[in-house]
Amino acid sequence: MKVLLLGSGGRECAIAWKLAQSAKCDKLYIAPGNAGTSAYGENVAIKVNEFDRIADFCAAQHIDMIVVGPEDPLVNGIVDFMANVPGAPKVIGPTKAAAQLEGSKDFAKGFMSRHGIPTARYRSFTANEYDEACQFLATLQAPYVLKADGLAAGKGVLILPTLDEAKQELKEMLNGMFGAASATVVIEEFMSGIECSVFVLTDGEGHYKILPVAKDYKRIGEGDTGLNTGGMGNCSPVPFADAEFMQKVEERIVKPTIEGLKADGLKYKGFIFLGLIRMDRDIQCYHAGDPMVIEYNVRMGDPETEVVMPRIKSDLLDLLEGVADGTLDTKELVEDPRTAVTVVLVSGGYPGSYEKGKVMTGLDNELFTQAPVAPADNARKSILFHAGTALNAEGQTVTAGGRVICVTSYGNDRNEALAQSMRGAEIIKFDGKYYRRDIGQDLNRF
Repeated sequence: MKVLLLGSGGRECAIAWKLAQSAKCDKLYIAPGNAGTSAYGENVAIKVNEFDRIADFCAAQHIDMIVVGPEDPLVNGIVDFMANVPGAPKVIGPTKAAAQLEGSKDFAKGFMSRHGIPTARYRSFTANEYDEACQFLATLQAPYVLKADGLAAGKGVLILPTLDEAKQELKEMLNGMFGAASATVVIEEFMSGIECSVFVLTDGEGHYKILPVAKDYKRIGEGDTGLNTGGMGNCSPVPFADAEFMQKVEERIVKPTIEGLKADGLKYKGFIFLGLIRMDRDIQCYHAGDPMVIEYNVRMGDPETEVVMPRIKSDLLDLLEGVADGTLDTKELVEDPRTAVTVVLVSGGYPGSYEKGKVMTGLDNELFTQAPVAPADNARKSILFHAGTALNAEGQTVTAGGRVICVTSYGNDRNEALAQSMRGAEIIKFDGKYYRRDIGQDLNRF
């Protein structure tokens, strides 16, 4: 099969690494890709929202399947667009209507409410409902959660400690703090607990596979302090996501989600990201230890993908073929029993302003493998998944984003895998490099 993968981040680099392992993959293209994805396929200078150019490229190269990495083209309707192109390839992803699960917080909360999926109590408001919104805020206990309805590049969620601050920030949001994304604001009850990311692959026919569970670390500082980022690291598996917890997840969340999509006539072939919280106190009719949904995403997470893909032993392209054909139930998902930990190296100043174009060294160290194959059990090798990298005029790899590169390692446990990734993080050099050293350490209490 000829496959076109859309995207340019660490998520896409990890997906490319996994797709390149498939015996079914005859040719892999990545649009636009980055300095690392070229090790697994051919980068193509096409942006993810250039639908006409994507369609033309697919026709010229006889592409059999499009795998969509980021959310933007899905929310913008690439699945619907390609469905109207004669002879177009199969696309892994939801339709524009179904992609509202990520594109609109209000839509997602309404979906959960209709289908009895556990989530925080909420209401949605527009600018002309400010007074009513303040009244609803007053019925909640601190802290207060405000969410921009639309996509806001991961920055549209505020958690405020006092009612006065919540009212002021709500006014700012409704007045355009996040542009059109916050024309509607979702106010919801705060949920207290520990989070994890559950990924589901579904074929639109009611069949699904639950992929390895991961835990993300968003804060810039160690000990989960400082500003939120796009993700500073990840680990998988997650000890508190044990058999009992995951049974609740499947029965109360996954199955109702899959059945709800069919009941609502939403065509969905692809990845569903469930941002979950394991409650540490009773709320509504739910109890401490129960899973509740924070949010849906309609694609794989980043940098979760950088630990989830290494923990899938099955042929990813074979699984995706089952998604496309509606035969996912005939495919087998096998997980690698090892632990995987990824550490993200970021540019100095991130998540604020930062400089690009810093030359990177150490990438060719013998500790790293860029071959599209998982290192053996006894191989002390780490995998590099490029995120914000590019090649300069001299052919050197340089920084091109806030999150620059991910070092992913296997281990018999989290501490072993983290130690291996730490060795890799120390070897790679670029001006302003920063990374967290405590990924997964909070899980040692479980």
